[in-house]
Amino acid sequence: MNKPPTSLALTWTDGLAFRTETPDGRTLVTDGDGRAGPSPVELLATATAACMGVDLVHILVKARQPLRGLRVSFTGERSQTEPHRFTAIHLEFTIAGAVGRAQVDRAVQLSRDRYCSVWNSLREDITLDVVTRITAGTEP
Repeated sequence: MNKPPTSLALTWTDGLAFRTETPDGRTLVTDGDGRAGPSPVELLATATAACMGVDLVHILVKARQPLRGLRVSFTGERSQTEPHRFTAIHLEFTIAGAVGRAQVDRAVQLSRDRYCSVWNSLREDITLDVVTRITAGTEP
């Protein structure tokens, strides 16, 4: 199946803020100062964590694992020199439910190596460290 190109438009609103609009009318504000909305770097962090989180949910549910909740924490180390890019990323997934460790490990590996288009679009020299925790409760 061919994926269509991703399209959106940004309109400068004020200061370093832009309104992003998708062709179907969804909007998001991003702000280089991080005041009116998440900064572009925060959006990249969000996209990375969300992409892998979506993959984990999809894979675990498809494997009929009793997933009750998922929380993703992102920490990104950044270069001290321009352009201050991410040099290492630490993701921590806290998974609620009686989910099997082997299924979680497999889901993380599949996301990292094959499915997460955001992670796979980043530079190959970025270190990715992933930690998973499984809790038996309903809340992660």
